[in-house]
Amino acid sequence: MAYTLAAPVVHGEIIQKSRFLAKAAPVASEEEALAFLAAQREPEATHNCYAYKIGPLYRFSDDGEPTGTAGKPILHAIEAGGLDRVVVLVVRYFGGVKLGAGGLVRAYGGVAAGALRRAPKVPLVDLVEVRFRVPFAQVGRVRGLLRARGLLAEETYLPEGVAFALRLPEGEKAAFLRGLWDQTRGQAQVEG
Repeated sequence: MAYTLAAPVVHGEIIQKSRFLAKAAPVASEEEALAFLAAQREPEATHNCYAYKIGPLYRFSDDGEPTGTAGKPILHAIEAGGLDRVVVLVVRYFGGVKLGAGGLVRAYGGVAAGALRRAPKVPLVDLVEVRFRVPFAQVGRVRGLLRARGLLAEETYLPEGVAFALRLPEGEKAAFLRGLWDQTRGQAQVEG
């Protein structure tokens, strides 16, 4: 099972007089990741290196560091932690001591991994959309079913009844539809 972060986290370290600051956050889309990077970037820093992973999509940047010494180690820290839908920005303020390629890999990867270890995590749950319509006579029963399961649904009134749309964990869809069928005495019309 994959996990994501429950909340943003910041972690800093001084390595050979350079200050490294890792900022990590959960994201749902590439647009969110790019917005996070734009907002958290520190223009006065020597380097703003990052990586993000959202499902099969991933990107990373070395931002002027030697190729493969910053972005890839950050991405590796994300993947090694079993995380998805996560963005990590590591900011470096150069302290005057060159670290070499191996030192940079260890520094960027280590600071990113340190931030991700400290962050609270939550399991990733894939949600599916369920849409259905019921006659007006069954609306109260459907609302009771939704309340009992702690679900919220969008309602649209139609001339013949009410259309409901909701998102729920994929593993709960079949049980929900059975309960819906039972509650409405087979009068619910599921779309798709």
